[in-house]
Amino acid sequence: MCKLPFQETADGLDAAFVGVPIDTGTSNRPGARFGPRQIRVESAMIRAYNSWTRAAPYESLKVADIGDVNVNLFDLKDTCKKIREAYREIVATGCIPLTLGGDHTIAYPILQAVAERHGPVGLIHVDAHADTSDMILGEKIGHGTPFRRCVEEGLLDCKRVAQIGLRGSGYSPDNYEWSRAQGFRVVEAVECWHKSLVPLMEEVRAQMRSGPVYLSFDIDSLDPGFAPGTGTPEIAGLTPIQGLEIIRGCRGLNLVGCDLVEVAPAYDTTGIDNKWRKTTTTKSKN
Repeated sequence: MCKLPFQETADGLDAAFVGVPIDTGTSNRPGARFGPRQIRVESAMIRAYNSWTRAAPYESLKVADIGDVNVNLFDLKDTCKKIREAYREIVATGCIPLTLGGDHTIAYPILQAVAERHGPVGLIHVDAHADTSDMILGEKIGHGTPFRRCVEEGLLDCKRVAQIGLRGSGYSPDNYEWSRAQGFRVVEAVECWHKSLVPLMEEVRAQMRSGPVYLSFDIDSLDPGFAPGTGTPEIAGLTPIQGLEIIRGCRGLNLVGCDLVEVAPAYDTTGIDNKWRKTTTTKSKN
């Protein structure tokens, strides 16, 4: 990833890129298992500095790629166990995991491991979908359920959860009623249209305070006109500029992990998604 060194463990690292190549939890179009591979391929064009922010992350952090979690593509529950165990080892070293997904199911076992070390964490969840369903196709574990499971297990500090970019049709008149009932801040995509998200992120930073925070960024939060390479696209989403404003708006937070999920390269026949992925890594000053 990013032409960084490879090492087998997270020992001695400040942060580590980790791939979780699964799409066993998807309910629509598969293909996210190939996300980590393609993100790495495109990252070869990421340079060491950001000219606007002056970010130089590789001068202040020791970062490496530690490869992929050895998942079980035939058994989603076993895969979740393998992810949880792998991330326990990563966070035990004090390293911050930077995850390349993989479908959004992976956030659940990752947060199990992260919360074991840090306690309940705040969450900035950027997505077209709330992913708080109780069941998906008759199953409790899937890419539409991770944050319901996290709340049930006490992994999240619910007063420090913000969901940004939600949109699309739902199964009830208020598709986000459950999120609001938990104390989440819900920012629907329509509230983001035609405006900068810098003021929003100032409010989100205040909401997160100094506690540990996890950032989960689903590529389908962006409008499919910009990022078609995903399994469940929804029109009228965020712009790449707004996506960068969200990422830059996390500066100064106590980030203990982050992920980019639901990247399904097969549906991005033009390579548009790749332009977005190549701009994210060095866009923040921290």
